[in-house]
Amino acid sequence: MGYSIAGRYLADCSCDLLCPCPVDGRPNHPEGQCWGAAVFHIERGKLDDVDLSGLSFGLVNHFPSNITSGNWTMGVVVDGSASDDQMQAVERILSGQEGGPFADFAPLISNFTGVSRGKVSFSDGDKPSASVEGVGDLSIEPLMGPDGKPTVVRNAMFGFAPEFVVGRSSGQAEIVGKAVELKYGETAPFEYTSETTDVHARA
Repeated sequence: MGYSIAGRYLADCSCDLLCPCPVDGRPNHPEGQCWGAAVFHIERGKLDDVDLSGLSFGLVNHFPSNITSGNWTMGVVVDGSASDDQMQAVERILSGQEGGPFADFAPLISNFTGVSRGKVSFSDGDKPSASVEGVGDLSIEPLMGPDGKPTVVRNAMFGFAPEFVVGRSSGQAEIVGKAVELKYGETAPFEYTSETTDVHARA
């Protein structure tokens, strides 16, 4: 039967504005690497007969160079309210075992730190915010265009959505053993299925 999940995400990282990762550029952090975290809130979704509606999970990542160079480190934190079946379903989706966009980047991950439980929260609105236990708080201050509307990126080579709002973040996070300052943020609605082939998921 496969999976279908839809909701909204918020992603922050250590790159200066703007993050080059969506266009496969080298991270513009002074060390030339990208440390990031994202929270996905599933408004509706399921894998086979496992209901995932209302569940939130976080991703943490380290990209040592541009996206397609690979050698990523990635970990997953699923909200503590999840059942064992939901935990297993999320792991199968994010590992690429169930196909869809997450299968595209699975070969680029060299170090998967595993799936753990922790408090994961997400708050929607004009300035979404989120948090991942043991990682930190995520936020975005959207960049505004001359028409007063948020600046968006469309049709990027890599992205969690075909179009996403970009902006500034702030605060500190602990990502795969490194304390980093979060500077860049992006947010958008998402919708993925096991048959999706036209969206490249980026962490």
